[in-house]
Amino acid sequence: MAYKPHGKHLIAGEWIEGDKTFSSSPATGGAYDFFHGSPELVDTAVKAAEDAFWTYGYSSREDRGVFLETIAEEIESRGADITEMAMAETALPQARLEGERGRTTGQLKLFASHIRKGDYLDRRHDEALPERAPLPRPELFMMQRPIGPVAVFGASNFPLAFSVAGGDTASALAAGCPVVVKGHDAHPGTAELVADAFKAAIERCNMPKGVFSMVHGGSRVVGTSLVQHPLIKAAGFTGSLAGGRALYDLCASRPEPIPFFGELGSVNPMFILPQAVAARGEAMGKGWAGSLAMGAGQFCTNPGIAVVLEGPAYDAFVDAALAALSETGSQVMLTDGIADAYRSGAEKVQGQPGVQQLLTSMCDRREAKPFLFKVSAEDWLGNETLSEEVFGPLGLVVVAKDIEQMVELAKSFEGQLTATLHMDEGDMDDAGKLLPVLERKAGRVMANGFPTGVEVCDTMVHGGPYPASTNFGATSVGTLAIRRFLRPVCYQNIPAAILPSDLV
Repeated sequence: MAYKPHGKHLIAGEWIEGDKTFSSSPATGGAYDFFHGSPELVDTAVKAAEDAFWTYGYSSREDRGVFLETIAEEIESRGADITEMAMAETALPQARLEGERGRTTGQLKLFASHIRKGDYLDRRHDEALPERAPLPRPELFMMQRPIGPVAVFGASNFPLAFSVAGGDTASALAAGCPVVVKGHDAHPGTAELVADAFKAAIERCNMPKGVFSMVHGGSRVVGTSLVQHPLIKAAGFTGSLAGGRALYDLCASRPEPIPFFGELGSVNPMFILPQAVAARGEAMGKGWAGSLAMGAGQFCTNPGIAVVLEGPAYDAFVDAALAALSETGSQVMLTDGIADAYRSGAEKVQGQPGVQQLLTSMCDRREAKPFLFKVSAEDWLGNETLSEEVFGPLGLVVVAKDIEQMVELAKSFEGQLTATLHMDEGDMDDAGKLLPVLERKAGRVMANGFPTGVEVCDTMVHGGPYPASTNFGATSVGTLAIRRFLRPVCYQNIPAAILPSDLV
């Protein structure tokens, strides 16, 4: 491997060692040692971020736009090393990682363009009415302002697009908020390389050094210290329901509670309607299998549940999915822990009352193969375990008796990132019954597609009611993500000479 990690933390522009080390656990190649994070290192990084805020939080949108674009340039200049390191650490293929790197740099550039337009500031002005009776009105301005230092947690399944330089970091920096990242232990070498790109961009743009820091993990105390630090004003997280809920509770229990923007879990149900399945059931079954097994099912938008009606047309859909999944080979998962959790989840589903095994697999160590199960709507509705996410290529077919029971199933789901309707022209009435339910359950509702693909754009919502995310009014993908790290400030009778430059 061309690049050899040094294992240090990047804190306020300097590579810093720690007291202890942990070893990486790559899918291929040799392991490397990385320094443990600690509360003391977190404290240094967060205090540097607070110091940087007094400059960076009041910088021009143009300067921040150039900074974001420079980070993208520096990431691309390290592209070959980043891809090689991430392939070794995660077993993700080269094409996937190169595409993810393009998405990462693309969203940095997108936020640069977004803040230059200025619409996100939501600027408002009410003129003074000194002659108004019975009381005069003062002159009032309002504008969105950055909140301060933000904590970001790297995700296991996207070592680039949801990690050190991912959407949380990009949107926080665009807003004017310094960022402290906790790198994920699944890909610390990749995190180090991307952090080095930030270091170079900070130096090129003459930004305050504390505007970005990256502290490796090694233990849970790092994340705990980060969200509990009194100078941190918000946190962004993508990960497990258990881990995210624990951090959410810590944020809520602080002397000064802060928002925790966590994306936690989703089974992303699909509802297969009669006319659509009659016209193209076999193709939909093959398509579902491909989406389900893509990337070893390690996507937060993986469509884990297909809700169907009884009948031979639906049998063709299920048979096609079964045939395609049966031909899917084993895939290496991101970490040993994720592989263990996948096997445990499959065993848990398999042991539930009324569950029929359509395809079971033997999964060795870090590898995964697909599972497919079938259950009646009655058994599914009475068993909350079957609605829990199993992170990996596991599919569950839920069979309803009629459209009314399908609507009942839709109402029973918890919050989701996505919900999908497979429908044709003749299904409009049934789809119309489902849509009002699904829009209450999911952040993104789609028709005739598969949700494993999230466009980075102005209209995207990647979030949803709990447990899909901890804040149903937010998104972690798309330009609306910047709103998470802003708050409105009203300026009353403030002289124009000292108002923020974006207001005058």
